[in-house]
Amino acid sequence: MHADSLSMQMRVGGNDVSSADDGWMPVINPATGREIDRVPEGTIYEVDEAVHAAQAAFDAWARRTVRERGMVLFRAAAIVREHSPDLASLLTAEQGKPVRDAADEVRGFANILEFYAGTAGAMHGEYIDLGSAGDCLVRREPLGVCGAIVPWNMPVILMGWKIGPALLAGNTLVFKPASATPLTSLSLTTIMEEAGLPPGVLNVITGRGDVVGEALVKHPGIRKVSFTGDMETGDRVRELAGSRLTEIHLELGGSDPMIVWKDADIGKAVDGAVRGRFYNAGQTCTAVKRLFIHEEIAREFTARLRKRVESMVVGNGSDPSVEMGPLSGRAQLERIVSVVESVKEKSQGTIITGGTPLSGPGYEGGFFYPPTLVTDPDPGCPLMTREVFGPVLPIAEIRDLEEGISRANETRYGLGASVWTRDLAVAHEVFSRVEAGVVWVNRHLTLPPEIPFGGVKESGLGRENGIQAFQSYTRTKSLFISW
Repeated sequence: MHADSLSMQMRVGGNDVSSADDGWMPVINPATGREIDRVPEGTIYEVDEAVHAAQAAFDAWARRTVRERGMVLFRAAAIVREHSPDLASLLTAEQGKPVRDAADEVRGFANILEFYAGTAGAMHGEYIDLGSAGDCLVRREPLGVCGAIVPWNMPVILMGWKIGPALLAGNTLVFKPASATPLTSLSLTTIMEEAGLPPGVLNVITGRGDVVGEALVKHPGIRKVSFTGDMETGDRVRELAGSRLTEIHLELGGSDPMIVWKDADIGKAVDGAVRGRFYNAGQTCTAVKRLFIHEEIAREFTARLRKRVESMVVGNGSDPSVEMGPLSGRAQLERIVSVVESVKEKSQGTIITGGTPLSGPGYEGGFFYPPTLVTDPDPGCPLMTREVFGPVLPIAEIRDLEEGISRANETRYGLGASVWTRDLAVAHEVFSRVEAGVVWVNRHLTLPPEIPFGGVKESGLGRENGIQAFQSYTRTKSLFISW
């Protein structure tokens, strides 16, 4: 499972396959800029082959009891835990995050499989007593062949979110990992098969989104598509799927606010802001992307946050001492540079630390950007209006809770939000009025598999995690009995 010895293939029907035209895509380590492996550049033909393999496997998999399917997930989770060090190293090599964060993500994948396997006994239908009219039995059935598409930022945890409920419900799946981070997903698919998942139940196709992704969404054999990614691609998925009445789930990012009230534990809130924003180099949908601090504590909070940020160790994630790794690639680095330079040129905020790409010893060839703090951001600057996918945090002061809630809602996104306070009334007010799919109190970013997760407004449709995700991969069938 080491990156230098993979030479991975696509997995279709339990077999390794190469693309039809023998085209290959490089996988680049973002900490060094060097190629670590290659994967096939799939085409519409491999997508069609994968869908047919999933269709052929569907009936037998769907006929298994939910407990039998759950046992496969349990066994897979155990194998994942056994191989977690190698999987974490592989994830760090292809994605860049610090190895301890990669290990957490791998364990999170196992947690998800265990959660769904553990709830298998509760996945049952309903009985409705209709009195003299008769009785009704309502059962849940799998949808059929589903498609899943994930981005590069959290490739392992997002794979778990999609395959866990889908497979437990009895569906078969065609899975497309991001072009930049396919290796760990391929390894996990092999583990799933080792745990007893039959050939064809889970198929992985590597390739470009505009080829493989579009072919998957448009395929007439796909009953549901679950997509996590940017808003523009999500709009395209919705357009393509809608033409065929394919069910869709979309998670399209966010611009999460963090409100720090005047009674907050400043030390814990500073730690929360650092973790919430700079985890995964800020490349997380639910990262803290806008920080609102009550004016009474803003000076002290900002000073302590700056000191903490300037002490962070940035470097190659394979080094255990590193707290923040590189951005995912050159294009991502250029986007962050462009946004920050625009803020500088237009005087839309004051950069108090960071703001320039890292270079020199230890950073050669990599895509490194330092944790950056921007105070007094203009409300109309891109840091406050767009989803900035990188380690840049704008800090604004608020006079009262009304202003904090109003500014938190000044975005087309509505994924997550947090409030840091000791006052239950303040927490409840933020929970009730901030437009978001999940609101944390005195924490941010944590998403155990029990919690349903998804956005409002333009952050998406549907929910990952929890019983709700399982139900979304089923349809109901009613049996009406008259006596």
